[in-house]
Amino acid sequence: MIKVQHLSFSFPQKELYTDISFTLEEAQHCAFIGTSGSGKSTLIDILIDRNRYLFDGTIEMEPDCSIGYVSQFAKPDQSLDTTVFEYIAGPFIKLQEEIQLICTEMETSADIEPLLEKYQLALDAFEALGGDDYESLIHKKLNLADLMKRRDLKVSELSGGEFKLVQVMKEMLNRPDFLIMDEPDVFLDFENLNALRQLINAHKGILLVVTHNRYLLNHCFNKIIHLENKELQEFDGRYLEYNLSLLQTKIELQELALAEQEEIERNENIIDNLRAIATYNSEASRGRALKARVKFQERLEARRIKAPFVDIKQPQIHLGMVREPQDTDAPVVTVQDYRAAFDELLLDKVSFELNAGDKVALIGPNGTGKTTLLRDIARGRHDSITLNPEAAVAYLSQLQGEVLNDSNTLLEEFIEAGMATYDEIRSHLAGYGFEGEIVNQRIAALSGGEKNLLQLAKVSALKANVLLLDEPTSHLDTYTQIALDQAIQEYKGAILMISHDFYSVVNGMDYVLIIDDKTVRKMTIKKFKKMIYARHFDKDYLELEQKKKAAETRVELALKDNNFELAKSLVAELEELIKRM
Repeated sequence: MIKVQHLSFSFPQKELYTDISFTLEEAQHCAFIGTSGSGKSTLIDILIDRNRYLFDGTIEMEPDCSIGYVSQFAKPDQSLDTTVFEYIAGPFIKLQEEIQLICTEMETSADIEPLLEKYQLALDAFEALGGDDYESLIHKKLNLADLMKRRDLKVSELSGGEFKLVQVMKEMLNRPDFLIMDEPDVFLDFENLNALRQLINAHKGILLVVTHNRYLLNHCFNKIIHLENKELQEFDGRYLEYNLSLLQTKIELQELALAEQEEIERNENIIDNLRAIATYNSEASRGRALKARVKFQERLEARRIKAPFVDIKQPQIHLGMVREPQDTDAPVVTVQDYRAAFDELLLDKVSFELNAGDKVALIGPNGTGKTTLLRDIARGRHDSITLNPEAAVAYLSQLQGEVLNDSNTLLEEFIEAGMATYDEIRSHLAGYGFEGEIVNQRIAALSGGEKNLLQLAKVSALKANVLLLDEPTSHLDTYTQIALDQAIQEYKGAILMISHDFYSVVNGMDYVLIIDDKTVRKMTIKKFKKMIYARHFDKDYLELEQKKKAAETRVELALKDNNFELAKSLVAELEELIKRM
């Protein structure tokens, strides 16, 4: 068991946690969620290396508890000359070589006792990893992730997504008591994401995973830890059930809040009447009654219900454009016989048009040239790419340093982007959750999710009529993803978006351009859904999920009308649906 009790921690410029506690027990697979910048990665750092941080509270682990870690920024080392199999087998091979070296020493040593002890320790470590059968163990993991075909490939030749899976496999095969993974799903294509799901579900130990991926959240975890507004709550159960619990709590709190508001308004009317009477009646008793009522009102205001987990402030994402092209029949982007090659041919004979108002997803496996194509369109300097003269283009990159200058403050970044005054910038950034002193911080100090949100704020400020978005949901928390989905639906311009987020594609796109045999072909959303369902989803589950979404929408509408009885009856229906999922 891992137990965190009454933990508080802050940086000089920001308080992160106040008296938070949680436990992780054997075989629990826990999703660690919360809005961007709430301190999830810092809490992971504290768990991994407690001695580096000064915090209040306690963290209890067994002294010999081994911790494995997969970073969100893991990238293949281009200098590595080992194969995928050799890389994963590294710890096993190292122990084998150590055992062999000890055996060789024992053949010539006069003092064999200490060598026997070293030999036994190395042998125990090898057996603890399942070393006698390590080749078979590695092959099982490779097959589970559908990467057996990459077994003898050089690690340096893997795509970023494939390398992330290899990192996960390597850490899992080390059999740590406690495995932590920080956004292991970022930039994974649909195939690799499904492989990650299978690896997570097959893992036997304690697992803590920071993720905002809606597919993984719905399919992989039996415990939820939610960090929000310096507070933390834990929930034993699936993410689906946790969301239902939040919705039930939201109804209860909204009903109580309405009653509180009515009481505050009644008391305010009494205070107004007492003040009016006091203008012509100066009796001491009248003054005392007025003071008593004012104090009572202050107590009512102070006890207003605070709900850090159900009343999360969503960013106000708007992708408004400066103008629509006058000639809406002419394509805003034309790609004709585009070709991209580095060490090998990636794309060839790629042709398509993006019309004003089109919302298109560019889909394909990791490493097939999607980002290269999008970047060439953004630069507008490729012979095969033509931009309409009226096209005003904004680009969001998965490599955040392409768009943001880490050494700038947030204010400096937007002054350079063309905003006229600090007041204008502050007002714009406040809608994206960047308020107060954070606007004077260096961009380098922001989390990955905050940087992507800042990119969206910058895209919005440019008021473009053509958006090129490369993995816009990466690192974003689920609340921001939903806000982005809504902003995309409302946007009137053209969008070409690389995404492996199933929900963003099906909720906001008109059609898909899918990479197939080094070129692209057009696919309807209906056909895309069918393809993804066949490979990754259970048909009955998806039908239930659609009914669940419709029921949640009806609950929200009932809450808008303060119809709490209807909302409660709909939640009961929703609960029955979730039991079947």
